[in-house]
Amino acid sequence: MNENIAKSISKFLSLVLRHSPEKIGLKLDENGWADVNELIEKCTKKGNRLDAELLDYVVENNDKKRFAYNEDKTKIRASQGHSISVELNLAETEPLEYLYHGTVGKFMESIQKEGLKKMSRQHVHLSKDKETAVKVGSRRGVPQILTVRSGAMYRDGFKFYLSENNVWLTDEVPPKYIEFKS
Repeated sequence: MNENIAKSISKFLSLVLRHSPEKIGLKLDENGWADVNELIEKCTKKGNRLDAELLDYVVENNDKKRFAYNEDKTKIRASQGHSISVELNLAETEPLEYLYHGTVGKFMESIQKEGLKKMSRQHVHLSKDKETAVKVGSRRGVPQILTVRSGAMYRDGFKFYLSENNVWLTDEVPPKYIEFKS
């Protein structure tokens, strides 16, 4: 399998399954699911050659496990990261005592004042380990890793969810729960 093609398709799927299904005329249900055959047909019509084999490869080999099939593989959705309104039906889950968030220096002042906000997404994304947070932060420059006192947040009434691809989700992280390195 050509990795460049798989990466390109993965990025395109992220766009249409997380942010803009209308770009290809795709309909998602309220839980973010799309019909696999319709997705393949509409992607191909828009010039992104996609077949079942390539789609399987992207779903199975995406390093972040961004996509998931339903049980009979007739539907597909993004596991998290939506900017459009979908209900993922994730159960509230008690988080680890500490979770991590990767960002870059230009956002630090705002985070120190306002905390972590979901911005255009449905949730703030947190990682279970520093290594993953470093990868996330590195996408935009030199990573800054924040330690989130998620256990304390949970005990104070904040809700946490764990996505299918093991990304921790919450609505916000106020500054008092963030450990900033001095």
